[in-house]
Amino acid sequence: MTVKTESVYTGEFLVSEGNNTISREQVAFAANLTMLPGTIVAMATDTGLFQPLDTTADDGSQNALGVLYAGKTTDANGGDGVIISRLAEVVDSLLIWPEGITDEQKATAVDQLAALDIILRTE
Repeated sequence: MTVKTESVYTGEFLVSEGNNTISREQVAFAANLTMLPGTIVAMATDTGLFQPLDTTADDGSQNALGVLYAGKTTDANGGDGVIISRLAEVVDSLLIWPEGITDEQKATAVDQLAALDIILRTE
């Protein structure tokens, strides 16, 4: 029997968010990315473009700034997408973290999200 695994759906990681989409922000993403809903995102300060959190970087993209709302694939020109940037509760088990993230790095990112009033909840 074939087992099928479903990925996270758009916004499935959300427990709650602020009224009238105040939690959401449209942002510009870097080029050549493929990301799933729930990806923790950051911004490279030199370009102002968002990308997945990179805990090994030193260009600003090591600082968690939100959670990708819907899956996004960008081309060579980049593209726009929506993130949860404030005032939300999210399911921690549905979030997508960088591969190889340490417990200390994850705790730092969780604190950075909490400073934006994005709170992680367990199911």
